Amino acid sequence: MRSRKLILFVCVILLAQLTYGDEVHFKNGDRLTGKILRLTDGKLVIKSDVGGEVTVELSNIQTLSSDEPIKVNLKDGTGFEQQLSSSKSGRFSIKGSESIKAQEFAVDDIVSINPPKPKWTGSLSAGITSTHGNTKTEDITGSANLKKRTEKDRTTLSADYVKSEQEDPATGKEEAIEDWWRAKTKYDYFFSKKMYGYLDGRYEKDAIAELDRRVTVGIGAGYQWIESENLNFSTELGLASLYEKFDNQTDSNSEISAQLGYYFDKKLRKNISFIHELTYYPALEKPSDYYLTTTAELRANFYKAMFVNLKAILDYDATPAIGAHKTDVKYFLGLGYSF
Repeated sequence: MRSRKLILFVCVILLAQLTYGDEVHFKNGDRLTGKILRLTDGKLVIKSDVGGEVTVELSNIQTLSSDEPIKVNLKDGTGFEQQLSSSKSGRFSIKGSESIKAQEFAVDDIVSINPPKPKWTGSLSAGITSTHGNTKTEDITGSANLKKRTEKDRTTLSADYVKSEQEDPATGKEEAIEDWWRAKTKYDYFFSKKMYGYLDGRYEKDAIAELDRRVTVGIGAGYQWIESENLNFSTELGLASLYEKFDNQTDSNSEISAQLGYYFDKKLRKNISFIHELTYYPALEKPSDYYLTTTAELRANFYKAMFVNLKAILDYDATPAIGAHKTDVKYFLGLGYSF
């Protein structure tokens, strides 16, 4: 008798384990049971005992439930960690707690589930060119980019460097023909999924163009038209303080200007990406006196996190140093690593 009770008890436990799990109901009537892992960019990942990790589109889900509390963020900025329950078509419900009442939400309003902890991502690239013969030149280029994105904000840091020397055949002395670097930092705070405010700063030096330093500090608002793994596009409008000091001039230039810009990147193919950004600074008192900087980059991944890139930076200063050109273009061809 005791043996029968023990067997019955074990069967009940096993049956409970078999029926245990989160559940997703699809609009076509199918169901999937397992463990909800995460949802980002409109894609839900659920781990099934039979099929392993399965990725499904949020748009195909009718309702869902979880056996344990999970972290959920909604489009209106609401966030909670609760157990989910199935509800009527297109909705789900939560039981509620001391901090949030029991209520229903639309499945389509979910932005993320169990989002990964924000971490820094970025890339490092460098290039070296050396020629020996009729001419002797040494070129070094380098770039670094870092970004950290959370639900509410985004921080970006970047730096570029170019150093070129050429030997004078008559004297045998090496002469610098390019000696330039710049650093940028930017902070974006999102008031909604699309609208954000920003604060940014740039510092630049160019020994050949007689630029001792150019410092810009800007503030304004931006709109994130598209933000996804394959395509990003944003536009910005604000004000900036621009300061310039040239080596061959005693007076410096300081002015308030408008700041207009955009950022665009797109995956052209699975392993090829194109990046383009532009910022335009017209002086408020004299719009014809402006500074413009734009960057274009073509990047091709060839082995895991390794890539080759071709990058061009164009700067236009309507009032450069005496004797310097208004337009300055720099090219980078390098090997890089992304993380």
